[in-house]
Amino acid sequence: MKNNLIKLSSLVFSLLIITACSYDDVPPITIIVENGGGNQPGVEYVELIGNLSTQTLTKNNKYLLKGQVFVRENQVLTIEPGTLIFGDKGTKGTLIIDRGGKIIADGTANEPIVFTSALPVGSRDRGDWGGLVILGKAPVNQADPVIEGVTPTVVFGGTDTNDNSGILRYVRVEFAGIELTPNNETNSITLGGVGSGTIMDYCQVSWGGDDGFEWFGGSVNSKYLIAFGMWDDCFDVDYGFTGKVQFGMSIRYGSYADQSGSNIFETDNGPNDNLTTLLTTGVFSNITGIGPRLTNSQSINGNYQHALDLRRRTALTIANSVFVGMPRGLRMNQQSVYDNYNNGTGVLLNNVMVAPATTFSIGSGMTATASNVETLWNATNETITNTDFAAVYGQLGLNQNIFFGTNTSTGYTQNPTFTVTSGSLTTGASFSHPKLSDPFFTPTTYRGAFGSTDWTDSWSEFNPIMKAY
Repeated sequence: MKNNLIKLSSLVFSLLIITACSYDDVPPITIIVENGGGNQPGVEYVELIGNLSTQTLTKNNKYLLKGQVFVRENQVLTIEPGTLIFGDKGTKGTLIIDRGGKIIADGTANEPIVFTSALPVGSRDRGDWGGLVILGKAPVNQADPVIEGVTPTVVFGGTDTNDNSGILRYVRVEFAGIELTPNNETNSITLGGVGSGTIMDYCQVSWGGDDGFEWFGGSVNSKYLIAFGMWDDCFDVDYGFTGKVQFGMSIRYGSYADQSGSNIFETDNGPNDNLTTLLTTGVFSNITGIGPRLTNSQSINGNYQHALDLRRRTALTIANSVFVGMPRGLRMNQQSVYDNYNNGTGVLLNNVMVAPATTFSIGSGMTATASNVETLWNATNETITNTDFAAVYGQLGLNQNIFFGTNTSTGYTQNPTFTVTSGSLTTGASFSHPKLSDPFFTPTTYRGAFGSTDWTDSWSEFNPIMKAY
């Protein structure tokens, strides 16, 4: 290690006496430090600090994000398959891709790219670091919005629907997301005004300190997303998001939930109920939402709320999906939400929801009633209120080992059976509605995220607390 530092000092000195080059011409210098804030004795990291110039992170190094690390406009951060990037807890390490910057994190099923906690095996927890924030120039429905949790403040959004922020493919983000102050937090993966030129497929977020995936507007399209053990919401959609998502799964842990109320879907049009020109009209299809409750009598955190929490003029379409194990079903919070679904601006179609207790509910001051919401849902979706969950899951074709149940945080099934090859979920999907006619969607006969193929194989991880990196 000392020899490495001597060589590095010589390199630094040599660079300092090269006067023919301007500051911008000198490539960034990364310093290999022993236990550089990573709290793992004997581990060497390449520290990533401040504004990064265009560079490539390689799998033969381990990297440590210290503080808020930015990839600014016209800079590109490329990450090789199999690379490990750790977030420093003490400095709330966070990676922010600014508008006009790019991240090329193109992993493979056999060599996924992993962003995770720098704490040792067994001691990692939600909120260990700040997460991944990607900002683009695609349309949003707020004027010059500032992304939450980032200092100095950065603005996102623009007019380029096809804006390209790079590639996220076969990427895991673990133990990320920090609540800095109430309603001011980073998520595991935060997307602000990210355009459809961006590729984002096969991404897993695990044990996040706030939401799993949050879309603030934008038009990015994605397939194969996993939200595992989130603290707040699994899929949070805001600010006029118009993109498309197919094949997503969330799995909840019974003991963890946020005081703000944790849902599988929470979706808004904006921070208030005001009418905007651009509405949240994105489309999600083939989602499997696994709540914390394996049995109807299982005790869970009291902050768990809804499978679907629809708020503030949202018109998000959700189709061909299944939601089980949550204590409550569907809530529409404002009259504007009910109106958007009643007139077809947003669509709820071919879904199955298991919610035997508070199945339908509304916000205060609405003209529509919970019975109206129930009628609207049941016209094109299926509701199950049977409290014999074992029988219900068997009827649907869901294997019970995909639930956390009463297991501890490190006790999730080693080989969960996500595939669905029998039961009522194997049929009932449809893509005939205009909202689902886009060639982005892969038509299926099955509802939920899985048929006979398990697309989580090889690249995903369901016990990252004990994973040795």
